[in-house]
Amino acid sequence: MIHIHNTLTRKKEEFVPINPPQVNIYTCGVTVYDECHIGHARSLYVFDVIRRYLKYRGFDVRFVRNITDIDDKIINRANELKVNWQDLAKKYIDSYYHDLETLGIEKADFEPRATQNIPQMIEGIKVLIDKGYAYVTKTGVYFSVRKFKEYGKLSGQSIEEMLNGARIEPDETKIDKLDFALWKSSRENEPSWDSPWGPGRPGWHIECSVMSLDYLKAQTLDIHAGGRDLVFPHHENEIAQAQSLTNKTFSKYWIHHGLLTINSQKMSKSLGNFITIQDAAKKYSVDNLKLFFLSSHYRSPLDFTQIKMQEIHKAIQRFDILYWKASEIINKESSLKIQEAEFIKKNKDKFIEAMDDDFNTALAIGYLFDLVNDTNKFIDQQKQDKNYVNIIYSAVDTIEALAKDIFGLFKEQAEVNLTPEQKDLLEERKVARDNKDFKKSDELRESLKEKGIIVEDTKEGQVWRWQ
Repeated sequence: MIHIHNTLTRKKEEFVPINPPQVNIYTCGVTVYDECHIGHARSLYVFDVIRRYLKYRGFDVRFVRNITDIDDKIINRANELKVNWQDLAKKYIDSYYHDLETLGIEKADFEPRATQNIPQMIEGIKVLIDKGYAYVTKTGVYFSVRKFKEYGKLSGQSIEEMLNGARIEPDETKIDKLDFALWKSSRENEPSWDSPWGPGRPGWHIECSVMSLDYLKAQTLDIHAGGRDLVFPHHENEIAQAQSLTNKTFSKYWIHHGLLTINSQKMSKSLGNFITIQDAAKKYSVDNLKLFFLSSHYRSPLDFTQIKMQEIHKAIQRFDILYWKASEIINKESSLKIQEAEFIKKNKDKFIEAMDDDFNTALAIGYLFDLVNDTNKFIDQQKQDKNYVNIIYSAVDTIEALAKDIFGLFKEQAEVNLTPEQKDLLEERKVARDNKDFKKSDELRESLKEKGIIVEDTKEGQVWRWQ
């Protein structure tokens, strides 16, 4: 039984989809005006893990993640670089998909772009005007916040608190300072689309409301997700628009992840601590990045430091060492079968229990490491067990299944065949070690390291792994 912390109710609730086993999820995607950074990576990965886990638990997940490809940020960046805004958007859409591939994150079932769905947004705005929730001025169309009586329920703020805390774009044509744009009339040399209110473009908030309802074919979503920074005003405004359109609850559950900092500072180019996904992937393995994200509960803030990444690197090697240690035993057998042992079942059950509790990856990954430790103990201490090899095989199979299927780990560790030279060096070192020629074995260890192979000496003898 899965429980989710619902931002809307501020409590943990049992997850009961509207039409089980189907689960409809919408998450806010990227605005394509720059390279994606590791904060985006955390967001993309967190919701990929949640999607994977729900599938693992038997749900039929329909997942939509939008792309905002028209926005003030895109227009301003294009003007700054003196390039066409469409070319800029395409460049960073391509970059975004390259980032997904690098991270081993699957595309959503639908990844709608704002510019491809403007007719549907115009229709939605028409309905809001007809129902009295929106009004037209010379600068565009605005949503009348005070007409929607539940405004503020997601963020838990009163109108007065919002007025004091919000960064409000001044516009003398608005009836109320908090009213927000559904349609922005175009200024000179700005991209625009025809509408009943003149040429212009949609506001950011209406994009998500319309596309989520349209692509998920539902008036109420099961889960709406995004970063903590989107609760207000973006998600608050989405609720106001969507529920004014449908007269239905917009989303049953709201999930928000914590934000990422760099050495306790907000990431920014001006501070010189802006780390793109591609830069991070060159310096750290993708598995190291993912394990770093898993090490903290998704709702918690997460601070990126070199020390933490070094600790993560050491931790993930425990998987590598076990895999090669076990492979030395398993590969000698021609016939293997699943033979579950108590220590495997115990850790797997605890893993599932942790993930069922609001997707607690930090706790779950701990149980995965416990399973690694218990498997190592079994290998060292239970050689007399009649099912020795099958239990080792089952333990490794369980670790790989949970790590790969749910956490998307070890995708980059595809089987790479050793060259004849590498095989000869490994065998030569094994012989030298067996003959207690430690000087030669150390020299061969260094030669192998130069070729990307790390050699470990265990009680069972020599094991190796790719660096």
